[in-house]
Amino acid sequence: MSAIPSTHPLDRPIWSALTTRQRDLAEGGAEARRFPVAIAPFADMVDMSAQSFAALGALMSGAEIAVLFTPDAVTAPPAFKVLLAETGEQMIGAPVESSLSGVEIVTLGVADVPAMMALIELTKPGPFAARTHELGTFLGIRVDGELVAMTGERMKPGNYTEMTAVCVHPAHRGRGYAQALLSAVSRQIVAREETPFLHVFTSNVSAIALYRRQGMEIRRRLHITVLQKQG
Repeated sequence: MSAIPSTHPLDRPIWSALTTRQRDLAEGGAEARRFPVAIAPFADMVDMSAQSFAALGALMSGAEIAVLFTPDAVTAPPAFKVLLAETGEQMIGAPVESSLSGVEIVTLGVADVPAMMALIELTKPGPFAARTHELGTFLGIRVDGELVAMTGERMKPGNYTEMTAVCVHPAHRGRGYAQALLSAVSRQIVAREETPFLHVFTSNVSAIALYRRQGMEIRRRLHITVLQKQG
């Protein structure tokens, strides 16, 4: 088994997170690791060998999926079904300061999970599970008691922290909520002397343009692969 070469921690963000700051959450071992399913579907392997794929498969059961973020395209063995193979842009940097007068940004917790899940289901920003909020601080905006926007922290590879679940209720878009939440989450990350980053599908041109306007830059393109065991 050949180890992952010494590269930038963001080149393999999932593996880096599960072997550094979030290693206590990792399921698996030297060849394959994943987050607990109730937290996130993200997984990675030390390399793309048959042994590593076998180790990944051993971690999965039933209809569970494994979402991989890798520098190169994934060629899965016949034991796996590829549900999605897309590319995403990894963007890095602290978004510009943005605040809204008269709008309160609140910290979300366990009691807010049903509202968070409802907003996720409506906006579909990407993988989000019942315990995803345990990965870091999640902030939200409520209007008349309803959660209408949120953003939070997810993977933490090395000295970097990923911003995730950037979502705004369709009826409340265009009011600057996403920018204000990204700015607030970013401030917390930078205050800990960490660097913010995020992932966005290459096809999501409007979101990439928004993040660029906020001062973030594309660091590199990654391959996003969703695998499920055959049978």
